[in-house]
Amino acid sequence: MAIERVSRSWVIPANEYRRERWRNQLGWTREIHASHLPGPAPDSPWDWRLSIAEIERDSEFSAFPGIDRELVLLSGNGVRLRFDDGEAHELHPPHERLRFAGERKVVGELLDGPTHDFNLMWRRDRVSATLWHRPLVGPMVLFADPGTTWVVYLIAGQAQFADESGLPAMSASDSAIFAAGDERLRHVIDGGGEALLIRIEPVTATG
Repeated sequence: MAIERVSRSWVIPANEYRRERWRNQLGWTREIHASHLPGPAPDSPWDWRLSIAEIERDSEFSAFPGIDRELVLLSGNGVRLRFDDGEAHELHPPHERLRFAGERKVVGELLDGPTHDFNLMWRRDRVSATLWHRPLVGPMVLFADPGTTWVVYLIAGQAQFADESGLPAMSASDSAIFAAGDERLRHVIDGGGEALLIRIEPVTATG
């Protein structure tokens, strides 16, 4: 008998993010949310995870085998990602970003002082993730197809929900998560500022 998947939407205020050490103990991160896909889960703590890395000094990043990740500069004057194969990328203000494999050895080198960086990670054999940086000018409609999850991270500004969800208003650095079950999920966000939009969906047998 199939288990009904129930849709759920919620807002996570920035003051509820959990601050913890990096896996390699060389820095700090504030975890926004970590989640498994519905159904049987592998022997791992999560299938996808959102956090904000606090880079206060030049540091080697933690290794995450089997994980893909995308790093977005949120604040600060920039960071250089130097990989052990000689490749290097600089993330400059306002919000440059880079996607890379979690197995790659990389050192974050500060360009001019500490940075905060949005960190999206997902288990590539289980999840597909896409991230966009978008302005928020007036109402924006988001549709989450069955089985998918959308995340809105508000970089700056204010936003409220112009629908019947009853969700609280969002301030800068808050996050909203829309997890669609068996039915398509619709939300209308109205406000001003800028946001990161993320779509999480399960990897199909052919994908």
